[in-house]
Formats: sequence, structure tokens, C-alpha cells
Amino acid sequence: MHVPSQTLGEVLLDWFRRVARRLPWRETKDPYAIWISEIMLQQTRVEAVIPYFERFLERFPSAAVLAAAPEEEVLTMWGGLGYYSRARNLQQAARMVAERGRFPETYEEILALPGVGEYTAAAVASIAFGLPYAVLDGNVMRVMSRVTCDFSDIGSLATRNRLRDAAQRCLPPGEAGDTNQALMELGATLCLPRDPHCLLCPLAAHCRARAEGVQNELPTKLRRPATVAVETALLLIEEEGRILMRQSASGGRMAGFWELPEADAMPGVTATEEAHRFRHSIMNRAYRCTVYRAKLPEPAEPPPAGYCWIERSRLPNLPISTMAKKALQTGSRDR
Repeated sequence: MHVPSQTLGEVLLDWFRRVARRLPWRETKDPYAIWISEIMLQQTRVEAVIPYFERFLERFPSAAVLAAAPEEEVLTMWGGLGYYSRARNLQQAARMVAERGRFPETYEEILALPGVGEYTAAAVASIAFGLPYAVLDGNVMRVMSRVTCDFSDIGSLATRNRLRDAAQRCLPPGEAGDTNQALMELGATLCLPRDPHCLLCPLAAHCRARAEGVQNELPTKLRRPATVAVETALLLIEEEGRILMRQSASGGRMAGFWELPEADAMPGVTATEEAHRFRHSIMNRAYRCTVYRAKLPEPAEPPPAGYCWIERSRLPNLPISTMAKKALQTGSRDR
């Protein structure tokens, strides 16, 4: 295989600076904004993150503002991104940053923030401060497993460490931030999970998997957990412009979010008609949800224990679970 005169890192940088997508978090070196973007991008597509990032930064332009905000408002602004522990950790970390008076400037200090793991710490440290730490997310693992033709299971810690070391060797001195972003960009746009665009790839001459014709076989992954199908019924109980809802108890994944009652939890309620059905996925659970319009046995003042009447006009300003949002949109449309 021909070995080009440029190093892999130099090739990546040349390519990235020519074709990089314009993304709002790439227009700043503010570590706070970069940190927000990296937390949002965990488990969420770039296209989905952009409007959330812009709204979030407009409302919470600094760690001090985020730290002082009511948690309910933070969760409302986060609503729709999922994995809500990210938002709670974000605010907890913002309080630490605000108390410190500045954003931490070393990898170790960034890693110590709640909700920050090795990937996020490396991304923020390299992009905001130019520190030489390689990132390793799904895109980078895919690129490096193909470049090095590594058939080991990427679920293995040893494999991940080996791929991180390979990515680390790609970082030219002083260029860690852009090189990390270039690797992530390559995995997101060309080195795709299926049918990678090898003819357009700047690393084609460096890629051992392409040279051996096995690029479509990598990376090697453990079998994902089987999808569990779940049937659930939600009740839309509305009186005089108010909807019966409950707020999830503290301590759970959805703590603080408002939800519609489930039919199983209210055996005395009469369903009057089926409003709609929709699908919803959480991790490896695939929900088939049926929404029923329903009435309480008699006008309830106060409402049943654990439930509240919520004015429809308040809903846009409350943190509401994604499943409840889908059900409420259905109810509003079908009425």
C-alpha cells in the first residue's frame, strides 16, 4: 500500500478545514458553550441538537445563570432531548463552576464535573484549551477500527484503549481540537456504519480495512440487547381546560417530569373513546401506546391522591415527558 508523505493527522486537518460542517458550537472557543454542546450531543443526533443548543445558550448564557435557574425550567428547556439525568448533572456541574468562578482548564478538573466522562473531558479539553487528549466516541471507534483493521470487539475495554491510543497518535502538536473534530466529522459523514464512502475518504490511502476489502465488516460489536415490546395505555382526563397529570417522584430517571396517568393505575376511571395510538422507544424498550379519553367517576375536587389538575396554558412552561407530549398532541389534534 502506498504511504503518503503527509501524516494521517495532517491529512485529516486539511480535509476538515475544507469541508467541515458549520455548527454553532464550532463558532466559539467558550468552554462553557463547548461543554453544553458535548453533553447535548451524547446519544443525540447533531441535527436535533442545533435548535436546543441555540435556545439553551440564549436562556442560560453562562454557568452562573444556569446554576441559579429553577430546576423545573432547566428540565423544560431540555425537554425532548431525553436522558434527563444529563440536564440535572449539567446544572449540578454549573453550580460547581459558578462557585469556582471560572471553567476548569485541565483534563482532570473537567473530568471531575458531574456527568462528564473521559470522552467529554477530552473533547472539551482539546477543543476549548488545545490540550492533547484524543476523543473516543462511536464515530472515532469506527474510523480507527477500520484504519487499523482491528477486528476486536469494541465493547471490550482493551479494544477501546487500543483505539484511543491509535487516535492519540493522530494528533499533531497543537492541533488536538481540530483533529478530534475531524475524526468525529469523518465518522459522521463518510466513514458510515454501512456502505462507507471510501472513494471520498481522505484516509483511503491510510486505511488497512479498505486495502483488505473488509471495511463493511468493521467495527466488531457485541450483539445488542433484544428489543422488549411493551403495551401501555394512557388516560387523557380533561375538565374545563385542565388535564389530570402527576409529577414523577424524586430519585427516578424522570424525576420532576409531568406525566399522564396510566390506565392500570386508575381502575375506577371510565374510558370514553380511543383517541390515538403511537409508538415510542426508550433504550431497548419499544412502547405501543394507546391514548384513551376518560372521565373520573364524578367531578373530583381535590383530584385523586398523587395527581394534579394542570391548566393547558401552563403546559409549554412545564417539564413534560416525551411520551406525555405525544399523547397530549394527539389529544389536542383530535378534539
